[in-house]
Amino acid sequence: MTSWVDRSEALKRLGVRAQTLYAYVSRGRIGVRPDPADPRRSLYDAGDLDQLAARRKRGRAARDIAAGALAWGEAAIPTTISTIHHGRLIYRGQDATTLAADATLEAAANLLWEQAAPVRFVAGPESDHGAGPFFALARNIAGTRATVGRSGDALRQDGATAIGWMCDGFGLPADPIPVHLRLARLWAVEGQADLLRRALVLMADHELNASTFAVRVAASTGASIAASLLAGLATLSGPYHGGAGTALAALVEDADRIGSEPALDRWLARGHVLPGFGHVLYPGGDARAGALLDRIAPDPLMARLADAAHQATGQYPNIDFALCALKRALRLPAEAPFVIFALGRSVGWVAHALEQVATGHLIRPRAHYQGTIPKNGETPEG
Repeated sequence: MTSWVDRSEALKRLGVRAQTLYAYVSRGRIGVRPDPADPRRSLYDAGDLDQLAARRKRGRAARDIAAGALAWGEAAIPTTISTIHHGRLIYRGQDATTLAADATLEAAANLLWEQAAPVRFVAGPESDHGAGPFFALARNIAGTRATVGRSGDALRQDGATAIGWMCDGFGLPADPIPVHLRLARLWAVEGQADLLRRALVLMADHELNASTFAVRVAASTGASIAASLLAGLATLSGPYHGGAGTALAALVEDADRIGSEPALDRWLARGHVLPGFGHVLYPGGDARAGALLDRIAPDPLMARLADAAHQATGQYPNIDFALCALKRALRLPAEAPFVIFALGRSVGWVAHALEQVATGHLIRPRAHYQGTIPKNGETPEG
């Protein structure tokens, strides 16, 4: 839920004059609404204020701006694919939570890839069924073509085939039906396929996150679409990204064994980032999580954990929590959250690869070296 503050508090948080505050509002940088107690006054989005204040504190030196952009800063790469605007996830001008109400992952691909022809994620003749998505992609990369000089339609087909290899690696049935129906058949939850569809669409893209950036870097070199997806998948596996579900599962197990409050206390006392709660881009609560949790009833353990976490930290459940709740509600296998995350996000990866290839630019940032430099004529020791 978004937190709102009055003008005096807004000016205090930003450290600016009223004219500057109004300028930020007019440019859409800060959300605003009438005060219910007095419509003549305005209230300002506290999350927007705090993010803007943090960016101002980072300074304006070129190296500070560059460093900030690599750590939850302003987007460094222009894109028309997706954004998070005032707590809403937008896919090419459409609210993602609204799209997820009835769209399939294939329809989301049509939107994000700007493709009119129906999309089908079907592997080629070489099958790696159940061998894992990493192996399935890596095994086929040698036979894929670089993106340089290829048409957009050819690259979109490369993307659909590469996602088909991922589906095959995850063990989905080899069938040209939508991915959510294949997953439901794999996990024997055909009656709940619509929940899987919704989750996949909500995961389809999320602006310039770590795995998407990795995809764009790979694509900027001319690497094939499949190779770019492998870069994204490797990045997604990290515990601070798509692997956060594993840490959350461990926290849930602790809560089940010793109780929610003691488990949270122990987790926080160790200095761990609390998995499944909070998100820098959603200070008022993760819109994706809300759209999914509205359709399922978290079991009593998950509900107690959410309440205890909010009381202890003020943070709301994020999409990792929602995927864990979905897994428990449908009795899905332990790897289900990662499978949903990876297959859903693969659609966005292809979209970003296509957009990056179209620029013709290599992504090559400079490092800010902080080591020693040998004097002329000297040979460094060792």
